[in-house]
Amino acid sequence: MSRTQRTQNDAMPEGVMRGHYAQKQLGSRSRLIAWSHRRRLATARCLVTPHAGKRLLDYGCGDGTFLAQVSSMFPDAVGADVDEQQIEDCRQRLAQLHEIQFVTVNQLREASYAGSFDLICCMEVLEHCLDAEADNLLIDLDRLLAPQGSIIISVPIEIGPALFAKELFRALAGWRKLGDYQYRDSYRLSEMLRMIGAGSATAISRPVYPFGAGSAHSHKGFNWRSFHHRISRVFAVREVRFSPFSGFAGWFSSQVWFRCERWP
Repeated sequence: MSRTQRTQNDAMPEGVMRGHYAQKQLGSRSRLIAWSHRRRLATARCLVTPHAGKRLLDYGCGDGTFLAQVSSMFPDAVGADVDEQQIEDCRQRLAQLHEIQFVTVNQLREASYAGSFDLICCMEVLEHCLDAEADNLLIDLDRLLAPQGSIIISVPIEIGPALFAKELFRALAGWRKLGDYQYRDSYRLSEMLRMIGAGSATAISRPVYPFGAGSAHSHKGFNWRSFHHRISRVFAVREVRFSPFSGFAGWFSSQVWFRCERWP
């Protein structure tokens, strides 16, 4: 694939320099990794397109790739992340995209942000939170959301047949030293079997690692079905979607998406 074709597939504005996520995942030597992450971002773009022109918050924006991709649709967008160095990198690297403002998560606590976003995206963030932190984050997203706003949440699928396929691929990617896959968590056979057959109440012990000033989970043991119930305590889930394959009830996909609104 030529550089021009790859740029078109990434839907990045001309002249925008790739961040660490785009380099590592979208630009991966593995075609499957690159394809899967492009499909994830394509799904996100599809979900936000009906809200074009509204005020957007990308909570956990990472290197700003998604915001850069949709910058032409959203004239007033904010990217927030817990990592101050990452936010500063976004400010410098994406300075030409004047419609995007980058702030730290702590800055979002200012009263001026309360109820100010018509659309919030929170992608691949909540699976890393400890239970109490996940509950608090969902409540804070509700604080930031405008009264008639919408929120789009994505988390990984780490149960069912998808988990078995992911673990096989992660082992191969780790062996090839692709990205960070060589540092993945491993499952005991009993844990793997339990999560392959997981229902909404199935759980295994989840590793906890130091992260910044606190702690965070890896993907291991995350159950999106039980997380669905956690979201429903705060938001009304209006749609559930899967990627990269939209069918099969998520059994063969890698991400699940929740399109939510405030409860009436």
